[in-house]
Amino acid sequence: MIRTGVASLIALLALTSSANEYRGLNAQSRGVRDLVADLAATDPAARVRAACEIRELGDTAADAIQPLLGVLGDAAPVEASVCGRRSWRGSADDLTSPGEQAAAALVAIGTRAFQPVLDTLKSPVWIARRNAAWALGAFDDQRAVAALIDTLKDREPGVREQAAWALGALDDASALPALMSALKDPDPRVRRQAAWALGAIDDARASSALSSALTDQDDRTREQAAWALGAIDDSAAVPALLRALSDPGDRVRRQAAWALGAIDDARAVEGLVHALADQSSGVRQQAAWALGAIGDPRALAGLLPSLKDSDAGVRKQAAWAIGAIGK
Repeated sequence: MIRTGVASLIALLALTSSANEYRGLNAQSRGVRDLVADLAATDPAARVRAACEIRELGDTAADAIQPLLGVLGDAAPVEASVCGRRSWRGSADDLTSPGEQAAAALVAIGTRAFQPVLDTLKSPVWIARRNAAWALGAFDDQRAVAALIDTLKDREPGVREQAAWALGALDDASALPALMSALKDPDPRVRRQAAWALGAIDDARASSALSSALTDQDDRTREQAAWALGAIDDSAAVPALLRALSDPGDRVRRQAAWALGAIDDARAVEGLVHALADQSSGVRQQAAWALGAIGDPRALAGLLPSLKDSDAGVRKQAAWAIGAIGK
């Protein structure tokens, strides 16, 4: 299953935890004044290290708020290992930046940093606006919702994408109309993140818009929309998800099969049985799981041949599904 927004949430927990593996820098041995000075160092790695050490000081580093705000727009690429962990963006190449780590430090400082970060959404530097949007989602403070909704209109796709994530993290239903509109954003990154956010908010009022997103030109947006529909668990989405079982993208078909199992609607049985013959073993495996989750005896005739599937994962899932139906 796609886990765009989940990866971000996991990274957030790692960044804000005080009980973690990152202790080598020994932040307590250095004062905030020294660390703030290092935020202006020529070497971007030194700036990243300073922000990471400030983060470890938490709410005792309130004097660093303004200097950290000044670093939010710093996008210099640095290996995330400098801080002993991955970037909160979950970058595949393990890169972070002083701006990203400054955002994490501001979140760790807490409430006193909230309003200054909120004000940064109006910064002329788009990187700073993006990092501020992430921080506002991480603060988990509903006061940011209205400003983030407005930020979905930002001229930069990267900022809109991060605002969509933040609104999903804040889980406020008042963002539904704006996020549904964002499903039609010209940039696919924004559409994907809006789909994730709607699934995270988990409100059936988004089902129709997400069902329409299953025909998006971008396959990752379609995949994320299928996940969101399964997360929302609204049976009204079943017809659209059944059509998605014929999507040209195997990841979309697999996610649609999962969603149908999660919704647990017997109308999906015939389509899922047909999916047991899909060319992708991942789709066949997910279809078998979905049939077991639904538990309709009509699926048994289709599942029995899957016990001889060429893929071991499919055979194992089919055996489980048969057992689940027989209970």
